[in-house]
Amino acid sequence: MFYLLNILIQMKILLDNTSLFKSLRPYNDLGFVPTMGGVHKGHLSLINKSKRLCRTTIVSIFVNPKQFNNKKDLKSYPRDINNDLKILKKTKKVDFVYLPRFKDIYSDKNKSQIKLSKKDTILCAKYRKGHFEGVLDVMERLTKIVNPKKIFMGEKDFQQLYLVKKRLEKKYKIKIISCKTIRDSNNVALSSRNFLLNKLNLKVAASIYLKLVNIKKNLKKEKNILDFLNHQKIKLKKNYKIKIDYLELRNIKNLKVSKKTNNSRLFIAYYLNNVRLIDNI
Repeated sequence: MFYLLNILIQMKILLDNTSLFKSLRPYNDLGFVPTMGGVHKGHLSLINKSKRLCRTTIVSIFVNPKQFNNKKDLKSYPRDINNDLKILKKTKKVDFVYLPRFKDIYSDKNKSQIKLSKKDTILCAKYRKGHFEGVLDVMERLTKIVNPKKIFMGEKDFQQLYLVKKRLEKKYKIKIISCKTIRDSNNVALSSRNFLLNKLNLKVAASIYLKLVNIKKNLKKEKNILDFLNHQKIKLKKNYKIKIDYLELRNIKNLKVSKKTNNSRLFIAYYLNNVRLIDNI
């Protein structure tokens, strides 16, 4: 940890809850960017927005084991804390970085009482049992600890954004700020998981994105959207030899299955080189 502290000059590292409470006590206009590391331009866009809207910005890096429904996925999740800190320091826009230990977040041993309703057990929640319960639990714990005024989250994981907003905003009187998905030069949505893909995989992901744009465009002409999407799902699986969990059009306000393109997004989750990718357009 001495190395981590030495590379930081303006940005202060908080290694436990005691130092966090002491350091954050004077601040009442706090912008919070929660991450699991693997910092990329998507995260930096959240930080930029926090810097514009809040006087002080704190970023957390915590790989939360409770939200992984697959042990192999947790083990392979990319981690490079030193590189993350170098990137954050270089922005000169981060005031604090919170690097909690497991016991800092889960200081009480009470089991989470969070359960998704049947109407929310859709999209990723349908295929990743316990995932969003883990996300909501850790987000609630982080919110209590950090006590921010605003939390900044990306739209790439739109379902996560929707559920966190729905659960936390009224309960903690905070504002969840949604931020646009940031894409690379080939329009692939940026994700920490992209570090697990090679150049060929990323080219395939770029091609799939173009297909999704075309599918979304053609939806306007279709009378039976469900049948059309089922057919397109089969074609994508065959042409790219990928496993697809879902390809669905849903309303952005309530995430119900939509039969109209207005106020709707096309959602997909698929596996590429055994890496699960999600996107929405």
